[in-house]
Amino acid sequence: YGKSCNSSSDINRYLLCTSDNLWSCRAQLVYNGSVCQSDVVYSYTTVSYQQECLQNQTMVWNGTSCSPVVVTSLTWNATGITVAGVTGVSGSTPDILNRPTGLSIDSNGATNGTTVAGQPNGTIGNGSSFLNIPQAAVVDSNRNVYVADTYNHRVQLWSYDASFGIMVAGTGVSGSANNQLHCPWDITRDSTTGALYIADNYNHRIMRYLANASSGTVVAGGKGPGTNSTQLYYPMGIYLDVTSNSLYIANYNSNNIVRWVIDATSWTLVAGDINGMSGSSSTMLYYPYDVEVDFMGNIYVTDTGNDRIQFFQAGSMNGTTIAGVTGVSGSDAYHVFYPVALKLDSQLNLYVKDCLNDRVQNFLHY
Repeated sequence: YGKSCNSSSDINRYLLCTSDNLWSCRAQLVYNGSVCQSDVVYSYTTVSYQQECLQNQTMVWNGTSCSPVVVTSLTWNATGITVAGVTGVSGSTPDILNRPTGLSIDSNGATNGTTVAGQPNGTIGNGSSFLNIPQAAVVDSNRNVYVADTYNHRVQLWSYDASFGIMVAGTGVSGSANNQLHCPWDITRDSTTGALYIADNYNHRIMRYLANASSGTVVAGGKGPGTNSTQLYYPMGIYLDVTSNSLYIANYNSNNIVRWVIDATSWTLVAGDINGMSGSSSTMLYYPYDVEVDFMGNIYVTDTGNDRIQFFQAGSMNGTTIAGVTGVSGSDAYHVFYPVALKLDSQLNLYVKDCLNDRVQNFLHY
């Protein structure tokens, strides 16, 4: 699944070779992280079933079942649509955002937000019902929320509709031991195993916490800050590719995106400069903050210092700007101002946390 094939000649009993020359599940099947599984296993009336479609970019919810996504182009509307927040207005009311950073897609259409973790008025604290400048969150199929509680140096699990969180990684005190974190910046979760992968920013490493574990394991970095291929330099966003058992890492201070096979000793460059130099050309990045990978292997990057979103087609080191204007910040529909997190939905529509404009922008795929 997800590997290359030849659509004109390759045949497989269980998989379909798509027009993009990648192995995918056949119609009415859902990839569960290890095998293609019949979609009738899931009840289509449940949130978890619809969430499965959202998490698997090769499938889309058609109202009654998951059906295959058909990709006809790789272009996006350059005019963003504000789907959360009010441009240039920060605050704590349900319709306002204040320097938003992390982003996770669950449902759409609401004009007001609902607080699912932390205090509705934005009060900072270190108790179980408080957060301190959280940078990222991930939602599981049961609507439980895992939060990178960055300046409390922990990851909190907020069960659906709970009024407090449970610490599932870190100790609440900064440190570099395997049971500690120092400013966790991003998290991702393996939905099959329940393992958490955490960008342990100030420790320049990626940690893996198995389900219910009290201590983590270093799976990338951990050798101090630097631009060497065995090091990370303030890792920010991470993307877990379960098909290749690897992590794509936004290596912020090294101005590049790297792919690190889990438990390997070094990374492979996939975008940006191998020596950590910054720039604004199509092959360069400037403080990349987040990274996403679609089911075709294409890479999407929030090139934060350049105020743009870059698209790198699978195997290419030459990027294309699909949102924002290189080196020009702004608040209109064509510009972004310090973009941080990004996510794709099952139709490859792009959602961007436009941090200093206090909004989330949607750039439609067509």
